[in-house]
Amino acid sequence: MTGTLTLGAAFLLGLAASGHCMVMCGGISAALGLATATRSDGRPRAALLVAYQLGRTLAYVIVAALLGGALGVFVGWLDIDAVRTALRVVSAVALCAAALVAFGATRDAGSWIGRLVWPRLAPIGRSLLPVTSVSRAIAFGMVWGFMPCGFVYTVLVIAALSLDALHAAGTMLAFGLGTAPAMVAVAFGARRASRLAGGVRGKRIAGAFLMTSAVLTLFAPQIVAAAPWLHPWMPYLCAVNPGR
Repeated sequence: MTGTLTLGAAFLLGLAASGHCMVMCGGISAALGLATATRSDGRPRAALLVAYQLGRTLAYVIVAALLGGALGVFVGWLDIDAVRTALRVVSAVALCAAALVAFGATRDAGSWIGRLVWPRLAPIGRSLLPVTSVSRAIAFGMVWGFMPCGFVYTVLVIAALSLDALHAAGTMLAFGLGTAPAMVAVAFGARRASRLAGGVRGKRIAGAFLMTSAVLTLFAPQIVAAAPWLHPWMPYLCAVNPGR
């Protein structure tokens, strides 16, 4: 998939996931508003709520960079075409699964990963309450961002399969930024406004982007063979040499 398609799809998927995030994380975001140090008028401190969202997105970026970079080094070390082909197919399947989730045709595709990871992280998150400082809010967000949410882990798999630390980090940054407006809104009690980001139209657009990315990822070698000039715009796992 091209960088533009991946980043755009990740951001749109983040927006499309807002409604789901309000169910999974919205309660935590709202509770954070109650568990943070308050201003003199009794309202939660905006800096702490924003810091929580920054921490959540930062965790996504760091983990994606580590996974994408490590997988890229490993695949580069193997330097086997069969491995690259298999990863291209896996990438296409992951993108297709994310598209189906965006369309609402299936439930969270990657939530099973979260169910394995979350029991080990939850105690750390609870130990950070109450949130009384920006640093504590960032740490809290970094932990609670990895609840068993299928959207998060599906996009994380897609990001890691880019085989590039910077591209993987950018993909998760786009996703995190897409989800942030709804989470900040619900933390301040603006549930109605936060629902606007997760509308049906946004989900359909995100699904279309992801499905297009899946098709390009799967059939990139054939497309490049027919039109070598398209090589720079083709998926990252395309190993076809346009000079042949």
